Amino acid sequence: MPYSNANGLRIYYEVSGEGFPFVMVHANPFDHNLWMYQIAHFSTYFKVVAIDIRGYGRSDKPSAPFTLKDMADDVLGVCSDERIKEAILGGVSVGSGMAILLGLDHPELFKALILVGGSSGPGGSIEDRIRGYTKIGIEKYHIQHLRELVAPEFPESKLGNYLLQTFVERDPWLSGESIGQIFRARGGLDMTPRLGTMRVPTLVINGEYDNSLAGGRKTASLIPGAMHKILPKTGHACNIEDPATFDAFVIEFLRANGLMPEQPTRP
Repeated sequence: MPYSNANGLRIYYEVSGEGFPFVMVHANPFDHNLWMYQIAHFSTYFKVVAIDIRGYGRSDKPSAPFTLKDMADDVLGVCSDERIKEAILGGVSVGSGMAILLGLDHPELFKALILVGGSSGPGGSIEDRIRGYTKIGIEKYHIQHLRELVAPEFPESKLGNYLLQTFVERDPWLSGESIGQIFRARGGLDMTPRLGTMRVPTLVINGEYDNSLAGGRKTASLIPGAMHKILPKTGHACNIEDPATFDAFVIEFLRANGLMPEQPTRP
């Protein structure tokens, strides 16, 4: 179980496969297992590095204030520990915010961005989310939040219910105050004015029912040459709702940018 301690916190991550690095950063309120399907698929072609962001999974859960840059620096710390000099970077929700910031600040490191959600500015329900996790409590609020981030039919299906419950089962690991700080960190930075300077090839993916669809469209329209895809019948967590179509979008984008291997690196 590797941990990075580069920034004074223990940041957990898992490495799967071999080849060109593909770093994956999950959303609030999931953990690295949000990428479970992509880890299984893309680790046959890439060295996949899936990170638990601070506040989730096996990573530390600080309750003192921190910034989105601090969270992005955690990703850089993992890359440094793994001696990664170049990588593809995928991020969902707050992970996509971290990916935007990293792409803007470190274009020499990240050769392609896959933004799921992809809003470049603060969300509109930050205070409600903070209140939910700190006042209502994780036990009641977490599953409510998870259900809001997928298409309406998904939680009612056997598979959807099972997948969402796997994240709820890890509630004893979580801290409402730490999750609140993640929302504050994301709400404290608007990167929209900088999007026109992005030099990293970018794909933005939104679900049809994604609450970030408008924000994702805006981001894609402002980043030079960015691709935008909408995944039908899915929500904000579209990569776990329809992984086959999601992965096809990613492969198309990586091929267009010369980053998709023709053959698997391992069986």
